[in-house]
Amino acid sequence: MSSFQLNYLPRLPRDRSVGIGCIGSGFIMADCHLVAYRQAGFNPVAIAARNVERTRHVADRHAIPNVYADYRELLADRQVHVVDIAVPPDVQFEIIRDITQRRGSICGILAQKPLGINYAQAKAIVHMCEDAGIVLAVNQNMRYDQSIRAMKSLLDQRALGEPVLATIDMRAIPHWMAWQERQGWVTLRIMSIHHLDAFRYLFGDPLRVFASTRPDPRTSKQFPHEDGICLYILEYENGFRASAWDDVWAGPAKEGAAADSYIRWRVEGTDGMARGTIGWPNYPIPTPSTLDYTTISSGPNWIEPRWGEVWFPDAFAGTMSQLLCALEDQAEPEISGRENLGTMALVDAAYRSSLEHRSVTLAEITDTN
Repeated sequence: MSSFQLNYLPRLPRDRSVGIGCIGSGFIMADCHLVAYRQAGFNPVAIAARNVERTRHVADRHAIPNVYADYRELLADRQVHVVDIAVPPDVQFEIIRDITQRRGSICGILAQKPLGINYAQAKAIVHMCEDAGIVLAVNQNMRYDQSIRAMKSLLDQRALGEPVLATIDMRAIPHWMAWQERQGWVTLRIMSIHHLDAFRYLFGDPLRVFASTRPDPRTSKQFPHEDGICLYILEYENGFRASAWDDVWAGPAKEGAAADSYIRWRVEGTDGMARGTIGWPNYPIPTPSTLDYTTISSGPNWIEPRWGEVWFPDAFAGTMSQLLCALEDQAEPEISGRENLGTMALVDAAYRSSLEHRSVTLAEITDTN
């Protein structure tokens, strides 16, 4: 038996009645955020999006009383104290600027990742919110996947000793969004950002990254891009290494071959190791992520805790919860906009590394923007 406690669920606020205004009515809002919010007992009071018919359908589905065709009308709603923004990254800046200029009753923002289109824009957003006195959190929801939080719990208890190597192996075909074409992005800012942020959450900031990318053959038929299949290595000053293979081609599964989709991760330490899976590739079938671990003290056995919660949609209660807890405690959210600048810098460094075929330090991004 293991003596380690796995705190895999997020802390919830004492007051769950805070009025939440939702901007966006697409899949991530309708099928993830709002499902999780209702399950957690949160209070979405308004929703706004350009497609009014779809927005009314989403509002009816989740019992949201106020529907607006323009987000500016939502910002004037005095019942709204927290704004949940789930729109494309190139639209975020204008919305957040409007919130900080109007403010009114709004004291907190949960912004979808990525926070803007690059590190420089994310930094500008953070400064706008800080200057306006508005608490900003970023929806880095993989931090609230149950296996990732359980892994963090093990690391905090030094169950594996000194971390030596961590890897993520993704072979899965995401559902791409139409707005990605105008950005020319496929994987690094959309999917890899989850893994890069998870590495930062578990192990802190690396010194440098080396990334190699190539286009995804399937998506290349839709629009040109460079960051389809992404391989990258993170180097830490203490010798620790982390790497990921983000393969969104995953073989010709959509073209008629058999599929073999999964996300697997592994952490090795001086006193033990852990392995896990992320259940997301099976969505919409609810598939909990998993964690197995073994330590020198436990002997040659695998300890295999299990839970019923899943990443999509249950983890989305965690991101909003941390913003609400931060407002309640008058503290920085653990997923604050300023903390997220490290993730945005790492993504930008990966793009530069791939383009220039060399390792890139985070300082090259942060010191020049």
